[in-house]
Amino acid sequence: MYNKIIKLIIAFGIIGYAVYQFVEGNIGNGIMFILLSLIFIFLYFKNEFILLAFLRLRKQDFVGAKKWLDMIKNPSSALVKKQEGYYYYLHGIMVSQTNMNEAEKHFKKAISLGLSMDHDLAMAKLNLAGIAFSKRRKVEAKLLLSEAQKLDKRNMLSDQIKMMKDNMKRAQMPNQHYGGQNQQRGRR
Repeated sequence: MYNKIIKLIIAFGIIGYAVYQFVEGNIGNGIMFILLSLIFIFLYFKNEFILLAFLRLRKQDFVGAKKWLDMIKNPSSALVKKQEGYYYYLHGIMVSQTNMNEAEKHFKKAISLGLSMDHDLAMAKLNLAGIAFSKRRKVEAKLLLSEAQKLDKRNMLSDQIKMMKDNMKRAQMPNQHYGGQNQQRGRR
């Protein structure tokens, strides 16, 4: 993995060599080197290991995703701020099934650093709402759930948000719901 500054130095070096190729009259070589420099500029904003971890998560390969994320040794110096947010977001997703406290810490850090896509931010807030609800912090869970619903503009998470709201309603009135059924059965 190249440090983010080294990626820019390589990109500008290649652009400089492309300009030299243009001056020498080798237009095709110059264009090829410009395109090559765009790869390093792209990788400055989109870290290669985070992209590979996303691909592993799409296949539900948590071990493979963790392997790629573990290759990033110092995220604060190796990544741009938004990419560092995605680093913690992916860690939060991976540990959310096993360790809620650690997942909550990762999701909060990801939200504070920022995520570029609204649906990723909505997913992080939805996960935080589920963690807060399981820890019996209902007010915080409702607030996070409403924020997630506002961020979900394409209704990609509408089913999960609806299910979470239903679970919150059921948890508020468990005795009334079941008590009424038991009383009706006793009368028959």
